[in-house]
Amino acid sequence: MEHKELVDRFLKYVSIDTQSSEDNEGKCPSTEKQFDLARYLVDELQSLGLEDVEMDEHAYVYATLPANTDKEVPTIGFIAHMDTSPDYSGKDVRPRIIENYDGSDIVLDAEAGIVTAVSQFPELKQHIGEDLIVTNGHTLLGADDKAGIAEIVTAITYLQAHPEIKHGKIRLGFNPDEEIGCGAHLFNVEKFGCEWAYTMDGGEVGELEYENFNAASAKISIKGLNVHPGYAKDKMVNACILASEFAQMMPMEERPETTTGYEGFYHLYAMSGSVEGAELTYIIRDHNRDKFEARKQFVVDLAQKMCEKYGEGMVTATVKDQYYNMLCQLEDKPHITDIAKRAIEEACGHCDVVAIRGGTDGAQLSFMDLPCPNIFAGGLNFHGRHEFVPIQSMVKAMMTVVNICRITAE
Repeated sequence: MEHKELVDRFLKYVSIDTQSSEDNEGKCPSTEKQFDLARYLVDELQSLGLEDVEMDEHAYVYATLPANTDKEVPTIGFIAHMDTSPDYSGKDVRPRIIENYDGSDIVLDAEAGIVTAVSQFPELKQHIGEDLIVTNGHTLLGADDKAGIAEIVTAITYLQAHPEIKHGKIRLGFNPDEEIGCGAHLFNVEKFGCEWAYTMDGGEVGELEYENFNAASAKISIKGLNVHPGYAKDKMVNACILASEFAQMMPMEERPETTTGYEGFYHLYAMSGSVEGAELTYIIRDHNRDKFEARKQFVVDLAQKMCEKYGEGMVTATVKDQYYNMLCQLEDKPHITDIAKRAIEEACGHCDVVAIRGGTDGAQLSFMDLPCPNIFAGGLNFHGRHEFVPIQSMVKAMMTVVNICRITAE
């Protein structure tokens, strides 16, 4: 029963387009269509009999499952985001369920030649014999993070159907705009009222994450001097050439495509310009705070080195911190991660603690006095047409939520 309920709920959520946008800076939510899922969730949570169900003016949804024990138990929360990535279309998602997956390549659209090949996505081999929800090859799926929402809500209905499982007060929070880094910005931690929480926004089954990158952005602005090319000798300063020179001076071995695990990187993700002016945009990442600070300083020093060569003010670096490693907010509160480890082990038979090579809303919330590790939601290959989620992984994530509620009360 819970299996079917969970799948049906997930399929409903992914049918609602909630793609966020980086083009609407300062607006929350960044797209009006995120309200569509928010309103649906409000109606659903109210129909389930939850208390304190509300949606604020920015599409943040909150709700409460009251405690069913007189024992004093900490109030905890579960959080997932409603938006899908701007990187790929989330409109008109057409999921398909492959039952008892046999380990072969998955043809998403034969006519268009769109195939999820095992050679390219070897993680498929870990899910032979399971039931996979895949796309039709023309949209992302939305398991990031609608799987998390479905798992949380279904865990709540499971607890309602099993009153013998004692639990304290449970708070639910669903937010917009995580995919553009703004999901936690307007999250009302005080109203949420939890001692700690968990985001259900991870990937592979059994994973627990409570370390993430320290993150910063760096904008490199370069001035040029445009002169008629026929008379440019000793006069022209081509900003595009300077931009290329700057990029070549960055460590080639410290890019996303050449690093893994705890290795940090510099990622050039945008560049534009003309002779008159050019701009490079980097993101800077490192798990270690000292190395992170050194990376930021390296970029600033490199800009100054370019100025010494081409003239003061010709190259400027504007570096802004984005978020920090949540580990420093959690390492003195081991009970939060210990509960999650036990809950995951009971649901999955194992718990794999991994460091996030990115960030989550939980990282930002942890620095807003809401300690918030991240738990697997089961989906893989996010942000593209090859995204999929095993139903068995979703069931284990749902039971992990149930286990956390029970163990916290115990």
